[in-house]
Amino acid sequence: MTKQEHRRTLRRAASAGAATLAVVAVAGAAPGAGAAPQAKPGVPQLKLIAASKSVTLDRWEWDGEAGVELDLGTYVSVENAPLELKVTRKSYKDPVVARQILRDGTKVKTKALPAGLVKDFSGLPGFLEVSVKDAAGKQVLTTASGFCPNNASGRIHPDAPATSHYPQSCPTNPFTLGSVWGVEKGWAANSSTVGYDERVDLPVGEYTATVAVAKKYRDAFGMADDRATVKVTVRTPPEDGGAVGLRSAAPQADAHGAHGAHSAHAGHGGPAATRDAGHHYGPRGADEPVPPALSHALEARGQAHHLGDGRGHTDGSRIKPALKANGQRPTGRASVPADAPKPDLRSLPAWDIAVTDGEDGDVPGKDYLAFSANVWNAGPAPLVVDGFRKPGAELMDAYQYFYDAQGEQIGYTPTGTMEWDPRIGHEHWHFTDFASYRLLSEDRTKEVRSGKEAFCLANTDAVDYTVKNANWHPYNTDLSTACGQQNSISVREVLDVGSGDTYTQYRPGQSFDITDLANGTYYIEVLANPANRLKETNLKNNVSLRKVVLGGTPGARTVTVPPYELINTP
Repeated sequence: MTKQEHRRTLRRAASAGAATLAVVAVAGAAPGAGAAPQAKPGVPQLKLIAASKSVTLDRWEWDGEAGVELDLGTYVSVENAPLELKVTRKSYKDPVVARQILRDGTKVKTKALPAGLVKDFSGLPGFLEVSVKDAAGKQVLTTASGFCPNNASGRIHPDAPATSHYPQSCPTNPFTLGSVWGVEKGWAANSSTVGYDERVDLPVGEYTATVAVAKKYRDAFGMADDRATVKVTVRTPPEDGGAVGLRSAAPQADAHGAHGAHSAHAGHGGPAATRDAGHHYGPRGADEPVPPALSHALEARGQAHHLGDGRGHTDGSRIKPALKANGQRPTGRASVPADAPKPDLRSLPAWDIAVTDGEDGDVPGKDYLAFSANVWNAGPAPLVVDGFRKPGAELMDAYQYFYDAQGEQIGYTPTGTMEWDPRIGHEHWHFTDFASYRLLSEDRTKEVRSGKEAFCLANTDAVDYTVKNANWHPYNTDLSTACGQQNSISVREVLDVGSGDTYTQYRPGQSFDITDLANGTYYIEVLANPANRLKETNLKNNVSLRKVVLGGTPGARTVTVPPYELINTP
């Protein structure tokens, strides 16, 4: 297990997040803190609050390093009206723009946040400012953290909406195009994200943390300068790793757990020793959820082990039964009404590109160009594919289904096959006609390497939740709901509107063999619906290209990845 992977396995422990925040008190408001402006119809009132006056944090040590996750249990409460932000960019040549949506019951207004305040889709950067003093009153730490309004949240009033209709986390895919962030009226969203990615090293002892919202955000949202003061106890964790107080232990492997993950968010929950022997888990955290905002409430209930594949559950944000295909093959004549709503599949440029020595099933001693890729659905209809298996057959027959605005099935058509992939890291049914990869020559006229064409569909990434009919709560967000088992007689695979399906560079087959390939410039091509068997609204936007430059010598190959317009993620 890598250091970074170990950090991610232990991070995001719950402090005060619960499914419903029954009582949330303001802890230690600063003297002279100004009052928020008078409430106006449709304008949310935001306030920084703390769920507890004190927290206990475990100081973990690993590989000669040590640190704590500075989860202080602070929240942003929302009163008077929901907080809603629409975050978009016109193209990859344009910066990210955030607009606040204001609804007063009769009309909708938009308010642009200051240019440059929001830089990507992961949340509001530099939202919290944290100062920590030791028992002697000496300041030992100052830091800042971002705030994702879609983070773990809960009601603070019994008459608040019972559920939140906003998405459950903020997307981190570098090629995200649009997102919606929100907190319901009468709810509070966890703002304590300091140290989830980079821990802070505080020795065992007693501290006092002061938390404030940065002035630029107080001005943008009309917030008073309220500050939360939290007593912090840093301790050495129990030897058995058990949870004490509000903290949860590192998750263990799920009994149903281990196989089938292909995406950045669908994977195995336990330490490396309990996972698939011999499988490589890369530093990107390929086998944990994306987006990374695991529900604090779920973790607090000791259910973090439900991450990834298993029977009847999804990515940890909710637990539901698996999707099921129709009970039998469709009957009657196959037809697709001309006016039937259809999906629009689009490919994102490849990213997370690196030279590796191979993954499961690859040949040792060779050089491979590994990459992550995503095909997403811009709508306005979901992609629904059912597979049916004849007794004893090695393949399933696949059919695409179509529905009207009321959700009634209005047509279907044969659309290829599904096959069982037995490789560790897959072990599920793949739809064989969803996408393909090719490595092209510099002039893009010659295919020098080809990639796989079989995929299991799952809604791993929120690519653009601002498109028409985007589903902010997709059903199948990991493979346990989508891909079936070896003995399955039928499966249903769905790609919802607004979501995409990412295969990370750590999945078997997610690479090109470049061992004997000459140095130079090439393009990674990701092609959606390669045989045009799937019915779409548009077949002209299915291809994306990402430029790469290969160098080095055999056994020590290198790759340089130029920026893709404004996206500078290799």
